[in-house]
Amino acid sequence: MKTLVTGASGHVGANLVRALVSRGEPVRALVHVDVKAIDGLDVEIVRGDVREPGSLDHAFEGIDTVYHLAATISLTTSKQLKAVNVDGTKNVVDACIHHGVRRLVHFSSIHAMAHQPAGQAIDESCELDESANCPAYNRSKADSEKELRKGIGRGLNAVIVRPTAILGPFDYQPSFFGEVLLSIARGKLPALVAGGFDWVDVRDVVEGAILAAQIATPGSDYMFSGHWATID
Repeated sequence: MKTLVTGASGHVGANLVRALVSRGEPVRALVHVDVKAIDGLDVEIVRGDVREPGSLDHAFEGIDTVYHLAATISLTTSKQLKAVNVDGTKNVVDACIHHGVRRLVHFSSIHAMAHQPAGQAIDESCELDESANCPAYNRSKADSEKELRKGIGRGLNAVIVRPTAILGPFDYQPSFFGEVLLSIARGKLPALVAGGFDWVDVRDVVEGAILAAQIATPGSDYMFSGHWATID
């Protein structure tokens, strides 16, 4: 049985596909446009769009495990955020149930969680961010988790993983954070904000996701964090 990775051409996808291939697992990669991040790897590439349910049927046929990574990031309100992150997740959930997928690992984000007072940890016990001033991206990731939970209520065997800010190799596009860091390194960003973030190595994220697929309790969720560092 094969493993399907949606969003396989993104930063995490490129690393996850490599990790799965190195383990000898047959991998089917669902890609929308760009394939350079996985070009030349021993994987089956299927074109599709999570926004279009009809394009997913072939990709999900005969699949045992799905890693759902396909998502979009925006700092402003965008119809695409809902179309990809929320509706796209619903379409993936429906496809998993229709095709009898054994396990779904859904990639959410720490941004799906409600902000906590300064000095208070964010962990799996925290609520999803549903505040009135919740940024559009945060809301889309929280709503995507709700779609996943609806699928679990319909009998889907699924788990949720929430990485913090991801860094590491094979960032071909580059990712949002990768683009910012490249701009800083090249002297193209005239100023830096104060403060910092929790950064996690993409290879640790991938390892955690594979373990989640193998041994996590159905319906569970996990934070994938690394180490705090200032932007500077």
